[in-house]
Amino acid sequence: MTFVVGLTGGIGSGKSAVAELFVQRGAALVDTDAIAHQLTGPHGDAIAPLRDAFGDAFITHDGALDRARMRAHAFAEPTARARLEALLHPLIRTRAREAVDRSAAPYVVLAVPLLIESGDWNTRCDRVLVVDCPVELQRERVRARSALPEQEIDRIIAAQASREARLAVADDVIDNAGARMALAPQVDVLHARYMKLAEREKPASAL
Repeated sequence: MTFVVGLTGGIGSGKSAVAELFVQRGAALVDTDAIAHQLTGPHGDAIAPLRDAFGDAFITHDGALDRARMRAHAFAEPTARARLEALLHPLIRTRAREAVDRSAAPYVVLAVPLLIESGDWNTRCDRVLVVDCPVELQRERVRARSALPEQEIDRIIAAQASREARLAVADDVIDNAGARMALAPQVDVLHARYMKLAEREKPASAL
C-alpha cells in the first residue's frame, strides 16, 4: 500500500508552497484542486453532467465551467453547492485514488483543501498534515493574490472548517504564520518522518 499524507489547510494558508517543498524532496503530489480543474476544463469529463444539472449559462463558449459564476451561485445557494459537490466529489475521489495507486514515489502527498469537510478523505490517509496560520493572515494573503471581493473571501472562509477543527484532527502541523523561508526546515523534519513511516508500511514482498 502507498503511504499517503493528507495535506490540508484553509484558503491562503500556504498549502501549495508546502506541497512543492515535499515534491522537491521526492514525494509525489496528487492535487485534488488540479484534478477538479481538469474535470471542469474545456470538454472535461464533468462538463456534460454539469450542463445537465445547471444549464448552458454555467458553461463558457469554449466548453469549460464558468468558475466565477458557479462560485457565486454555489455560495449564494446552499442547495446548488450541495448538487455541485455531489456531482464533482465522486469523480475527484476516483481520479485521486487512481493517481495514488499509480505512484512509485516513497510516499504521496494528497492535497485536499476540504479534507476535513468532505466525506471520508481523512480515512484514506495515513497521516493528516495541516498547514496553519491565523485567519486574518489568510485574508491578507488571499487579498494580495486575487481580485476576490472581501465578502466573497469571508464566505469562502466561513464555508471551510474552522482553524480549531482542522487542528483537532491533525497528526502533524506546519506553522505558516511567518516568513516563507521558515517552511523548509519544518518540511525537512516531516519528510524524514514520513520516509521512515513509509518504509515501515511497505509490505514484506516489497522489502
